Parts: sequence; C-alpha cells; structure tokens
Amino acid sequence: MTTEAPRPPSGDAPRPAGGPPPRFGGGGPRPGGRPGGRPRGRFAPRRRVCTFCVEHVKHIDYKEIDKIRRFVSERAKIEPRRRTGVCAKHQRALRTAIQRARQIALVPFVAYHAYSGGTRR
Repeated sequence: MTTEAPRPPSGDAPRPAGGPPPRFGGGGPRPGGRPGGRPRGRFAPRRRVCTFCVEHVKHIDYKEIDKIRRFVSERAKIEPRRRTGVCAKHQRALRTAIQRARQIALVPFVAYHAYSGGTRR
C-alpha cells in the first residue's frame, strides 16, 4: 500500500491564500466590454435628485393626476424608487396618493388593454 497525498477535486486550481474563489467564466475584461467584465444594469448609473425635494413639496395631492401619472407605468404599476429617483419619504407619500386616486377612479388599478379584447391568451 502506498499512501498518496490528498488531491483537490479536478477543476479546482490552487489559489493564493486569502483570495476569493475563482468565478465562472473568468472575470477579466471582455473584448469590447467594460473592464471588470460585468454588464451594466438596466437603470442609469448616475444618482437622480428627488423632484419633490427640489420643489419643496410638503404634501402630494391625490387630485393632481398629471403629477401622479408620471410615476405610474403603462401597465398601471407604481414605478420603483430606483427608476424614478424619488426619495423614500416622498415615495411613501406618492404611494398613498396613487392609492387614493385609484379608489376614486382617477388612476387605473390595471392597464386598460388587459381586459379590452374579451379573449384570454
């Protein structure tokens, strides 16, 4: 019987002490891509300023439909903060205003075309 030193499983290469494990697909720069190899996210990288803070708005009124409509998607969903750039305080007030406007039918609950055809797909 010969005793052999334990070998690491195949595919695992020795790495320097303290370094992170290797990532799948490399991690270096891609040809024609960003350095670091990560694709950019769906949203703009620069930080937006809250429009309500700039205008010094204290209360978001549910009856101002033209202001509220900008923060509702075409599918009648409330847009997230990362998309609109609204601060957390005003996002909560905006959500309340949109829900109140929905209750009195100023803003739709669902997209209009969702039930317009009569047939389901």
